[in-house]
Amino acid sequence: MNADTLCPSATVVPPMVDQALPAIAGFLNSHFGAQHTRIIQANRLSGGAIQENWLLQVEHQGGSRPGQQRWVLRTDAPSSVAVSMTRAQEFAVLRCAFEAGARVPEPLVLCSDQRVLGREFFIMQALEGTAFGPKLTRDAVNEEQRPALCRELGASLASLHRITPPHPQLDFLPAPAADHAQHCIATYRAYLDTLSEGFPALEWGLRWCELNRPTSLPPRLLHRDYRTGNYMVANGQLSGILDWEFAGWGDPREDIGWFTARCWRFAGPQREAGGIGELEDFFDGYNSVAELQMDRAALTYWQVMAHLRWAIIALQQAERYLSGGEDSLELALTGRMLSELEQEILLLTGATP
Repeated sequence: MNADTLCPSATVVPPMVDQALPAIAGFLNSHFGAQHTRIIQANRLSGGAIQENWLLQVEHQGGSRPGQQRWVLRTDAPSSVAVSMTRAQEFAVLRCAFEAGARVPEPLVLCSDQRVLGREFFIMQALEGTAFGPKLTRDAVNEEQRPALCRELGASLASLHRITPPHPQLDFLPAPAADHAQHCIATYRAYLDTLSEGFPALEWGLRWCELNRPTSLPPRLLHRDYRTGNYMVANGQLSGILDWEFAGWGDPREDIGWFTARCWRFAGPQREAGGIGELEDFFDGYNSVAELQMDRAALTYWQVMAHLRWAIIALQQAERYLSGGEDSLELALTGRMLSELEQEILLLTGATP
């Protein structure tokens, strides 16, 4: 067996990845039992300050995956900060979601051998389509396609929520809290308490959530960033769900509140199901896989929690920018979203007419 690569130009592939392409091809050649493997092209995908995603065009001769393949290599960025999940852990979550029937890119192989790339990485199937929220909610999906797409999104999330703790492949995840909502409230309040400036609208929202907390549901595996912008759509159909690094145990209604929150509806604020379509279609899809009773009061509650969580993240992003740690326009713009999030929290909790 042997492997070779046809490397893209130096302007496309940074030296570290450029030098690793022969080793990556060799690893893939061995794993898939091919007679010959070459990486025809490798292009870095946009986005991802913490992780890097590379689109690989791979050609195998023989083996378990013969012919040309379009795969994505996902690894940590060289300058990434510590996050809650390693690539091996993210691969395990992706594998569990795939096996449960959630629409995700097929996870193919994990490489923990540092000699290959110098960092851990995994390979997954590349998806077709777009994930750009403003486009999806404006014109990438037509009116006839919206109901079916909402049902697909609901069914995929319900498939994920069928995964329950304890799970032998997910023993690295923190144990679920006895009361997920109260745990979230305490976490957000603890962060606000570290700040010198006060944020009364957020404190109001946290207290409202404390006083209106619904009875907890049994914990399920949550995506925790299930929203428009984190799934791919091709020709009006769901290709797959992306970005699993925040997954964890919790109340399944948190994912639904996050998905339906106004802050993630982009160009379709009137469409409560992620800016894509109607809630009825989303819940029809969800309940076709797993039954969940969620009334308007519970939905509003978890939408408030979603805006509180995003507000806390916005504050953290602004803090990173203002401290001089990162000169990022994205961080600066995220920080400026706070007033809109505070207004939505006040509206949802009835604090303003």
